[in-house]
Amino acid sequence: MRTTIELTRTQRARLVRLAAERGEKGFSRIIQAAIDRYLSEESDRLERAAKGRATLGTLSEEDAEHYRDVMRATRDDRRWR
Repeated sequence: MRTTIELTRTQRARLVRLAAERGEKGFSRIIQAAIDRYLSEESDRLERAAKGRATLGTLSEEDAEHYRDVMRATRDDRRWR
């Protein structure tokens, strides 16, 4: 299926260069691979977020306070960057 996308001149130049390095005439395959990767990563991100939301409220207040203290101590540690 064909479609139109807007690219900056820099993006197009980089895609043309990359396609040439791969011995390809155009950069459609590069765009397809990038879209496949994005969709897969987005799906994974949404799944991780759903799993995270599913755990809300599963810690006891005591455990939750312990983990808050650990996170605060970690952030307050100047070596954390």
